[in-house]
Amino acid sequence: MRALIAMSGGVDSSVAAGIMKEKGYDCIGCTMRLYANDMIGADLTDTCCSLESIEDAKSVTYSMDIPHYVIHYEQLFEKEVIEPFVKEYEAGKTPNPCIECNRCMKFYHLLDKMKELDCDIVVTGHYAQTEYDETKKRYLLKKAVDESKDQSYVLYTLTQYQLEHIRFPLGGMDKSTTRTIAHEHGFKNAEKHDSQDICFVPDGDYVSFMERYRNKKYPPGDFIDKDGNVLGRHKGYVHYTIGQRRGLGIAAKHPLYVVDIRPESNTVVLGKNEDLFESELIANRINLISVPEIKEPMRVKAKIRYRHKETDATVTQIDDDTIKVVFDEPQRAITKGQAVVLYDGDVVVGGGTII
Repeated sequence: MRALIAMSGGVDSSVAAGIMKEKGYDCIGCTMRLYANDMIGADLTDTCCSLESIEDAKSVTYSMDIPHYVIHYEQLFEKEVIEPFVKEYEAGKTPNPCIECNRCMKFYHLLDKMKELDCDIVVTGHYAQTEYDETKKRYLLKKAVDESKDQSYVLYTLTQYQLEHIRFPLGGMDKSTTRTIAHEHGFKNAEKHDSQDICFVPDGDYVSFMERYRNKKYPPGDFIDKDGNVLGRHKGYVHYTIGQRRGLGIAAKHPLYVVDIRPESNTVVLGKNEDLFESELIANRINLISVPEIKEPMRVKAKIRYRHKETDATVTQIDDDTIKVVFDEPQRAITKGQAVVLYDGDVVVGGGTII
């Protein structure tokens, strides 16, 4: 069986390649070039698309005597990930571009490349697990054994076809084991640090990135309270996210938090901490994995952002592309544009985009 290994140049994907080679797969390594310096207006050093990372991936494939290709997806990535990311922020939402990258690039276009190269599966270094449920006749996505590294949240968009044709060899191990294996293989990137930020915003300053990308400045406007009273001036609504307290520059008798962002009027609404708590949400662009549909209200654990703790909830499917999630306890700072992902134990039921 032939495996196409998605290789970022990091330790995880390198070890994934080594594991598949040892299992007897005919392996081909590939690195997706998603953007260039002029696209993001910043230095690419030490990011997943930098020349250094590509060379790290090539070094690993050379040491294992497997071929390596660089696949140029710059235009697709700009169209399907960067542009939607900027538009969502401009609409007052807080998107998660890693989810869209998985949805569009790694597990859609890369699966097309899999077929083009006559491979049977795509392999990545994600920390998650898959299995086939004979009873349900469905492929399942499950949490990684190491929950501190679990990436199932950003993989909830996977379809049955994709789950059939992908493998996550690191899902059953912890990060220390991954690094040990990398050292045993003599990989030069065995101690390479993990990427934490949005890959095309390597310095973490997404507003500066957007201003460079759009070649514009986002104008200041008014901070207001829930009654419309002006409290002060903000430096551009894209600088703020729901639940934010720091950096507001407003003197008040009690702490103030961002409770709403209104691009149409260029205003940012401030309120008390208790104003941030809500008991339900609506999400669209849904994808269901463990079940084909939710026919009746279903008890789940729901997660409203990547680092959020799962909490008890009931989900109801409203139509083919919409769900309603009602929490047992009100949740703080439910944010439009983020994903809600639903779990049944360690199995991903599905998820959607909070609207």
